[in-house]
Amino acid sequence: MSPQAHETPTEAREMPTEARETPPEAHEAPNLDFAGTTPYEDYVQADVLTHLQQLRSDDPGEMVFLVTTQVMELWFTVIVHEWETAARALRSDDIPVAVAALKRSIRELEALNHSWTPLAGLTPGQFNSYRSALGEGSGFQSAMYRRMEFLLGDKSASMLVPHRGAPRVHAELEKALHEPSLYDEVLRLLSRRGYAIPAEVMERDLSKKYEPSPEVEAVWAELYSGDESGELARLGETLTDVAELVWRWRNDHLVATRRAMGSKTGTGGSAGVAWLEKRATKNVFPELWTARSHV
Repeated sequence: MSPQAHETPTEAREMPTEARETPPEAHEAPNLDFAGTTPYEDYVQADVLTHLQQLRSDDPGEMVFLVTTQVMELWFTVIVHEWETAARALRSDDIPVAVAALKRSIRELEALNHSWTPLAGLTPGQFNSYRSALGEGSGFQSAMYRRMEFLLGDKSASMLVPHRGAPRVHAELEKALHEPSLYDEVLRLLSRRGYAIPAEVMERDLSKKYEPSPEVEAVWAELYSGDESGELARLGETLTDVAELVWRWRNDHLVATRRAMGSKTGTGGSAGVAWLEKRATKNVFPELWTARSHV
């Protein structure tokens, strides 16, 4: 046994102060005195966020609906940031940075999809108790969600129309409409790497919805028939993870809407469940799915 194991009480008292264990209650308390707002508030803007809820009914469930929708908008914003980061990295042939951004977006999409949980069990009576507060408001009017859709290659100039009264938002959407989508950047990278992406895909009108190409399907089939540990195959699998979660988002939206309002016309005049059913059948990055039949 070492000499230290036999220290006497006197020896312990003679140890330097810094060598003794500091009792928990002696730890320094956090700073609580600030001249203005707290640094946390300055950074997070929590007071702004928690006072954005302007209720239009007396129903207590409206607060849940409103806050959940606002949380979704924040997740849309984060995901757009990640996909734009990935698109810039792909333009620079920086696949690791692109994949890192896409993988972050996968976790964020999972969190976004879980946002349906507070609304998923709404009965028609509960939803109808504050539905009139929405007026003509509808989720398809979300500008940030539209930017997500544009980045996925699901473009339509008509979807800018609801935003004509908001010049900044309209300009941002118009810019996104004419820019390459995330998938366009992937296909351009594959072309630069020597894969046979057809000219009609490379030179297509970027403001139009992306349509599947048999030649692009063949490229993905070739990649998946080769080294699955290669960076391009791994990029494809990461994109597939993103696409699957987008599909799950659309289906969760469909189920929550069907449960809350059945087949009635949606808010904002949309076809409601019928419109969502049509959307739920569409896959993003389509050749990544169909190519698997040829591997």
